[in-house]
Amino acid sequence: MPVIRTDSGPQFLSDAFEATCRNLGLEHERLPFKTPNKNAHIEAFHRILEEECLSLYEFQSYAEAYQVVTEFIKYYNDTRIHSSINYLSPREFHKAFIQNSAKRSVIKA
Repeated sequence: MPVIRTDSGPQFLSDAFEATCRNLGLEHERLPFKTPNKNAHIEAFHRILEEECLSLYEFQSYAEAYQVVTEFIKYYNDTRIHSSINYLSPREFHKAFIQNSAKRSVIKA
């Protein structure tokens, strides 16, 4: 079952959100309180989504926003390079990982 991981913000505590997760077959996993480091990757993605996509448009409809965000996510996964994964796109890195040729990044202390 696919998992959606969120913090415990009020938008994720609603009955409507829980019902939507059930309808979509998603398991809702909440991050423990006072563990912001576990939320760092999604917060970084939200910043990138805002800076490189959402702030460039004034959407006229949900459909328009959905199309633009969907195209951005495809770009983010297939084309945009990421320094944390050796300047590859996530798709390229995943392929290299599956082929056991992905180089490990050196984490600076």
